[in-house]
Amino acid sequence: MRLSLSLSTPHASFLRFTTLSPTPPMASGSNSLVWFRKGIRIHDNPALEYAAKESSYLYPVFVIDPRYMEPDPTAFSPGSARAGVNRIRFLLESLADLDSSLRKLGSRLLVLKGEPGEVLFRCLKEWDIKRLCFEYDTEPYYQALDIKVKNYASAAGIEVFSPVSHTLFNPADIIQKNSGRPPSSYQSFLKIAGQPPWASSPLSTTISSLPPIGIVENCGISNVPTLQELGYEDSGQDELTPFRGGESEALKRLRGAMDDKERVAKFEKPKGDPSAFLRPATTVLSPYLKFGCLSSRYFYQCIQDVQKNVKSHTLPPVSLLGQLLWRDFFYTAAFGTPNFDRMNGNRICKQIPWNVDDELLAAWRDARTGFPWIDAIMVQLQKWGWMHHLARHCVACFLTRGDLFIHWEKGRDVFERLLIDSDWAINNGNWLWLSCSSFFYQYNRIYSPISFGKKYDPNGDYIRHFLPILKDMPKEYIYEPWTAPLSIQTKAKCIIGKDYPKPVVSHGTASKECKNKLAEAYELNKTRNGAVNEEDLKILRRKFEENQSQEPKSKRVKNKS
Repeated sequence: MRLSLSLSTPHASFLRFTTLSPTPPMASGSNSLVWFRKGIRIHDNPALEYAAKESSYLYPVFVIDPRYMEPDPTAFSPGSARAGVNRIRFLLESLADLDSSLRKLGSRLLVLKGEPGEVLFRCLKEWDIKRLCFEYDTEPYYQALDIKVKNYASAAGIEVFSPVSHTLFNPADIIQKNSGRPPSSYQSFLKIAGQPPWASSPLSTTISSLPPIGIVENCGISNVPTLQELGYEDSGQDELTPFRGGESEALKRLRGAMDDKERVAKFEKPKGDPSAFLRPATTVLSPYLKFGCLSSRYFYQCIQDVQKNVKSHTLPPVSLLGQLLWRDFFYTAAFGTPNFDRMNGNRICKQIPWNVDDELLAAWRDARTGFPWIDAIMVQLQKWGWMHHLARHCVACFLTRGDLFIHWEKGRDVFERLLIDSDWAINNGNWLWLSCSSFFYQYNRIYSPISFGKKYDPNGDYIRHFLPILKDMPKEYIYEPWTAPLSIQTKAKCIIGKDYPKPVVSHGTASKECKNKLAEAYELNKTRNGAVNEEDLKILRRKFEENQSQEPKSKRVKNKS
């Protein structure tokens, strides 16, 4: 069967599956395996296209990796050790959609379970594979795994094709152009990167044929499993994420986004309403880009097509195209920076003696800070696995440099688990940025946990939805319910300190303390020329503790704003 993809006009027809006359396998062909990890799509998939060329049999494979998918009953929320159940569900939906698309073409997705390297070795041998194709991945876990797989394939005389198609650019090329280091700023990245090398010519839009699957007995092949089949119980959650996984849904959302040409042309990242949840103020395409249900390259060309047909449009870094370039910037920084996902040993990260406070961390994670704007965002994260980028900025700032002064790695871990669009490079890059540990250093600019949300949603509708305990609180008090007279709290059926917590910190005092701490930490990094060691941090942390213990108790009360 042949697959015809019509991608030239993004507003007319996105994907057309056309059944053409079957193409018989070439006599000189051999067996190919395409290994899906990300890139869970048919369109713009160079690995799939190459695997199908001149092959007698094609084996489309996805491996259920227990490291990522196996239930972990000790985790703080339903899911595996590394991913919350929302993201696992999104992945399974994406795989089911891919399987459906492959079946329309006379193929199917072969799902196996186990350590990916061992599973692949078995398949390569059992099916006499001569060509192994998979999308290049920059994450450290896959880098290590891919070296192992490539070494095995090389020793077995198997051709390996691993194209870069998850990003607009090959991060290694950008780093090479920049004398072996990733660009340190977005603007320098844009200058070095220029136009993507493929941007001036049409993407490959047609897979000429999909060969049949050979014999797959005795290999433990299964269909795409359900959550229950993976061992997850029905959460009984009253509100699930409204975003379904899969290439079909991605292209539908993309079509809807591109049809609104004015919105595409005028998109401006710093703007947008973080409290809009019935109709989010962004495209919500990030989860589909994360799993590769949507090709970032195709998205790029669709945006360009819109921009060519409007009088004027915004430009990077704030434009929609600029957001895709931000994605590549973080991918390049992550790929070229050892220990990018931690403070210690990370050459671009400020060394800061963050607090260790499991109680405050849990209050933030579990939506119990006493600041309704912050808590509502964290509830949306838990229920939907997604929230607006400005909402993410608010809660990340609050946890780190704004109020609680807790290590950004702790917040990163929570986001990494709960977000359906959690992406290793982008998640770590944003936490480095928002904690003022790297990329952005204006630590005096703090998101208020009270006034910032109120600016967008003075009535508090967002809070009322995600924190129904506060649904009857008058709008005058909904962002600061601890200031409401007891009679008002009683009438609203929400007594602060009983039905809803008091604030865990005084924002005014805490933010001032955070600024002072960061000023001293920055000075230490400057004095030591970045070579701050653990002993330096211990000394500075001790100084912070002494300063705090000397403050009058009245300055540290936790029930004032």
